[in-house]
Formats: sequence, structure tokens, C-alpha cells
Amino acid sequence: MVHTLERLELAAPLGKRLVVLGDPISHSLSPAMHNAALAEMARQWPEFADWRYEAVHVPAVDLPRALPLLYKAGVAGINLTIPHKVQALGIIEEVDALSSRMGAVNTLVRTATGYRGTNTDGYGILKAIDESFQRTPAGADVWIFGAGGASRGIIVACLEAGADRVTVLNRSVARLEELEAVLVGGRVPGLEKVRFHSLQEAPVDAGEAAIFINATALGLKITDPSPVDAVYLKPGSVVYDTTYGCSNRLAEDCQEAGIAYSDGIPMLVWQGVRSLEIWSGKSVPAGAMRRAVDTELKRRKEDG
Repeated sequence: MVHTLERLELAAPLGKRLVVLGDPISHSLSPAMHNAALAEMARQWPEFADWRYEAVHVPAVDLPRALPLLYKAGVAGINLTIPHKVQALGIIEEVDALSSRMGAVNTLVRTATGYRGTNTDGYGILKAIDESFQRTPAGADVWIFGAGGASRGIIVACLEAGADRVTVLNRSVARLEELEAVLVGGRVPGLEKVRFHSLQEAPVDAGEAAIFINATALGLKITDPSPVDAVYLKPGSVVYDTTYGCSNRLAEDCQEAGIAYSDGIPMLVWQGVRSLEIWSGKSVPAGAMRRAVDTELKRRKEDG
């Protein structure tokens, strides 16, 4: 069930409500994976038995209205997805240092007076790359396609992990300039290692064993073109795609080129693990989350 602000009938008691906001949001796997983790946690800690995580459809124009309403409704934790990760910075009461550097938040925590924002995307991408490829950005040549809210966390995480160089490519030059200004304003350490280029003038000097990350929405539909030109797909490199849910053109190109590829499920799970750790203050069963995601994707495929 997807809620709206006009019809907000959350199942959990006040203070035990968790939600994800986005537009669109009906495709989200987050409720399935978080509720599976909460059910397993409740076996060890009974206080989580009546916690629930639910989806709320919130268009961008409604976010300033949504957050105070959800606070009044006793929502303890909020995840933000497209298109809210950047806009929320100007609405919430407090932002931690990490999110300030990134210029985006994806996790909100209820405080005595409002919401405090943090970002678990960086944690998620590092865990996902390690899980998928047994690799780390340390010393690597990292290429990021996209300049939206997700790319901000990924850039900072890769720099903090010790990437040798980070190249950011995006179709819109204005978005690139906005992203660069945010990172400069956040005084991100290592920013001198980052290059910003439009796709129209993209360099092709990727190093051996480069890490390519798709942080665009291209790939959510099977008909989407690949955001990563085939010229980059060379032996030894790896491709991490933050989209998930279908076999897309990028996955097919990687298979044809013999390049290691992973979709966005590991990042989805690990950023979710970290969010639930923050809200609950307990260790979170990542395995339960992953199994729930796999089960839900299989169900959707069978349903057509």
C-alpha cells in the first residue's frame, strides 16, 4: 500500500513509524526489506514488534508540507529518494557534517524539535562495490555518470575511500556546475581529484581496472538506452549500476563485453541497513533484507 499526504493511515503506533518518500514510489522495495528486518529484530528485541515501514507518495512541490505533517504524525524516521534528497536540505532543522559535504540527505531522524538529516548512500555504495567485485575505490580511477542527489554521496564516499581520480559525467552542464559548487561549498577533502565533464565532451582516458558507476535513472526501464558508452567497457573494469528491477541495456552491454556488472540491489540493501541502524540503535540483519528484496522481485516478475 502506498500512502498519500491526504490519506495517511500509517499502521504503527506513534514514534514507531518509518516511511520512505518519493515520486514515483510505488516501485520501491524498501518497505519489504525494512519490514523483514524489523520482524527478525523483534525476535530478539520485542519492542520492534509493532514498528512498521511504509511508502508515501510525495511530489517535490509537496515536500515542504510533508515533513511537518509527518513529524506531527509521529514518524520516527524517513528515507528520501528521487526527487527529495537535495530539496530536503533547505527544509529540515539540522544537517550533519557528512550530509553538508555531500549536499544531499537520504535519511531523517526525528529529534525533540524537528528532523536531523544524514546520508547513508556513501556507506551503501562502498559496501556494494566490495560485495559485488571485492574491490574498493582506494587508488582506483572512478567514473560516475549522473549529477543528481545520489551522485553527491557517491563522489564524497569514493574520495574519502582514497580514489585516485573521480570523473563525473552528465548531460546537463548546469547540473554539473551546480554539483561542483555544492561540493566546493562543502569543502570536500580531495576535490582536486574530481573532473566534471558534459557527456558531449566526455574524455575517454579511463585507466585500467576503472570503476564505472551509473548514478542516473537510465536503466529503470528495459527500453532505456545505456548511460555508459561502450568505449569505456574494457577488460579489467567493473560497472556498478544503481538502478535495479530489470535487465537493461547497460547490463547487456557488459555481458557482451565480458565486464563484471552489478545492479543496484546491494547498495539499496546496505544503505537501508545503515538507516535502520541509525533509527533503531541496534544491529540490523542484512541477510533478511536481501532475502526480502529477492522474494519481492521474483513475485513482481511472476505477476508480470
